[in-house]
Formats: sequence, C-alpha cells, structure tokens
Amino acid sequence: MGRTGVVPYAAWQKKLVKSVSPPSATGVAPYAGGLFDFTIRRLVIVLNDMKITKLEVYILRAPDTGRPHWVSHFIVPRANEILVRMHTDEGIEGIGISTSYTPIEAAIHAFRGGIADLVVGEDPLAPESLYQKLFGLTWQRFAHEKGWSREALVRISAAVDIACWDVIGKAAKLPLYRLFGGYRSEVPCYVTCAYYRDGKSLAELRDEMQMLKAQGHQGFKAKAGGVSLAEDMQRLELVREVIGDDKDLMVDVNRGWDLATAIEGARLLEPLRPRWLEEPVRWADDRRELKLLAQKTRIPLSAGESELTSYACRALLEEQAIEILQFDCTMMGGFTEGRKLAALCELNHVQVAPHHDCFIHAHIVAASPAGCIVESFTDPERDPLQAELFEDPPKIANGWLHLKEQPGLGLTLSAKALAKFGERIV
Repeated sequence: MGRTGVVPYAAWQKKLVKSVSPPSATGVAPYAGGLFDFTIRRLVIVLNDMKITKLEVYILRAPDTGRPHWVSHFIVPRANEILVRMHTDEGIEGIGISTSYTPIEAAIHAFRGGIADLVVGEDPLAPESLYQKLFGLTWQRFAHEKGWSREALVRISAAVDIACWDVIGKAAKLPLYRLFGGYRSEVPCYVTCAYYRDGKSLAELRDEMQMLKAQGHQGFKAKAGGVSLAEDMQRLELVREVIGDDKDLMVDVNRGWDLATAIEGARLLEPLRPRWLEEPVRWADDRRELKLLAQKTRIPLSAGESELTSYACRALLEEQAIEILQFDCTMMGGFTEGRKLAALCELNHVQVAPHHDCFIHAHIVAASPAGCIVESFTDPERDPLQAELFEDPPKIANGWLHLKEQPGLGLTLSAKALAKFGERIV
C-alpha cells in the first residue's frame, strides 16, 4: 500500500484470495475468488483519507435575450448557476452544480472571501462531514463576520456536496444511481413549458407546444398563476388540446394563488385531468393552505422546490398535504440531504419528482422506489445549459431518460460551453 492508500487489485488478490476460481455460469460462486473476486475487480479500496487539493469555481450565465421567461410573479433566469470542479490528490475530479433564482453575487462574495479554503484539505469520501461543516456556517459568527449570507452558504454546500459524490462514484467505479440503490436504470422525464413572455399570444403558445410534442415528450408541465383564472384556463385548455388526452399534463403556479383562488383553480382544472398541481398557494402560510386545499380537490398536490432546508421538506410531509415532493439537490442539501429525503418519501408513501437539472437528479430518482420523474428543459431558448453544458449527456427519448454507466455523475463538461457561459471566480 503506497502513500495514496489505494491497494492494487493484484495485492488484494494475493493477500485475501489464495485460491481463485472463476464465477459459476450464473455469475455467483460460494467461495472467495468467485463472486467476491468478481465484485472486487469493480471497486477501488481506499483505506486512507483522500484529500481535496483545489476547487475551481465558475459562475454560469446565459445572455439576456431581452424577452424574459416569467412564471406567476417572477422572472426565471436562463442560467444562473455555480459550477464547482473539485480536484483531489488521487487525480480524481468531481463536478457539482448549484442553481439560484436570486442574484448570485452573494455566492461570488463568499468564494472570493475564502470559503474554498475551508474545503481544501477535507476528505471528499466523507461528504456528510464536509456538508455539515459548510451548512453549519449558517449559524456561526464567523460567517457573519465574513459577510457570507445564509442562502449563499446553502447553495455552496449543495454544489460542493454533489462534487464530493461525483468523486465517490468515480473512486468506486460506479454510477451514482447504482451507488445510491440502483432501483432502475431509466426514469420518466417531462418537459416544463408555457412560460409567460411579453407579447406571447395563444398562437405562439400553440407553436411552442407543437415543437415540444414533436420532440417526443410524454409529460408537459405548464405555468399558471400569472394572469386571471379565465385567461389561464384558455391557455391550459390549449395545451391539453395540443398534447392530446394520452399525455400527462402538470400545472405549476409557483406560489401565485391565494387559497380561495387555488380552490377555484383546482375545481376548474379537474376536467383537464392534471397529474399534479404544483406550488399552488402563496409562500407565507403554504403548509396550512396546502393542507386545506388538499381537502378540497382530488388533484394531487406537489411542493418542495422553494424550501431552503431538508427540515422544511420534512415539515411538508408531516402536514400530509402533498403526494409529490420536489426538493432540489442543486439548491439545497446536495445528494447528502437528497438521499435522506428520498428515503423519507418512500417511508411516507410520497413520490419524488425533483425540481430542475434532470441529469443530476436522475441519480436520485433511479435509485429509489419512491422515484417518480425528472424535469427537463429541452427548449434551448429557455435553458441553453441542458443542451450545451455536457458532452454526450444521458439520452432523453419518448418520455424517458436513460442513465449512463460511467462512474459518478457520468457527465463530462464541454470546454466550449464553459468558455461560452462560464466566468471563473476561483
């Protein structure tokens, strides 16, 4: 065993397996040198700590087209993400991403203020420890003295955690969905659409839906809550008409309705048979209002993407008001907290349908029996990163995302896309 602590397979073979026999025809043998030998070839046995030696950090932004995409009451950026490239002393590199709908300058300030120094030297194979170290800064005086905001720390801890897990998967030579449980190797995938845009007519909406339908999608999530109920129903009826009765329709209000409007909106939506109604009520008292709304409609309710902690997601489950939880590992918690929430959902008979970043969240959804579906953005005018950030990403076809067998996230950054959208800050 050398300085790295990595024991070559041959050494293990000599030390632990005195008699090596090939696996049986079934691939299973009762003795060491059978299944044991066959399995250990796929693992890297690490006895000592691996060390993080450097972080490269980029901010990913897309040019403003001058015609933004609105949800019910705010603009969603085309790209506004933190990208972390984690380097280790074993030569393994991991990547992590964090998404923000609010200005990202606070995260830039934290990185330029030295937060990466708290990560360098840590063990990426101990993600729980590093996550707790970074997340714990949210209640420490040190972070306040440095001017590091709570939201920035939550986002940064998520990106670093995902990068750690990418390293872990590569060290184990396993894709993360297998490391997390390996329940299946493909997951359903829907497309988000029907955003509000200045001057957008019903004819333009029809063109959009026809384009996305032609891509082969089987599920479509349409925005609502930004205009009157009457106008929204016109829009949603058109969406249902274009996609047909055999496709899934989901409706996302982005916390835009008061309770009375949500109750009436759900009543009007029932003939359109939505698969779920997402974040239908205002943020201030959403847990209570979700529970009250659930008593008034047969449409399954979903929520979770706007929560800042896994504890807040747990509270949503405790209210027993939602049937689908939509946490976002890139906005809070990373995979460390996402795996806990997926297990909690399974034990509470709640489905997991994470928000955004389908190539990241597919690993969580594929790993768990509670995994339901992932969200995609296949209109590059809305989200150019999904189309361009990675070389040869997982394929999406006929409503399914097919995970790859490459270790870790299985994602390779495109140098061209990084030059186009990225600004290195560390």
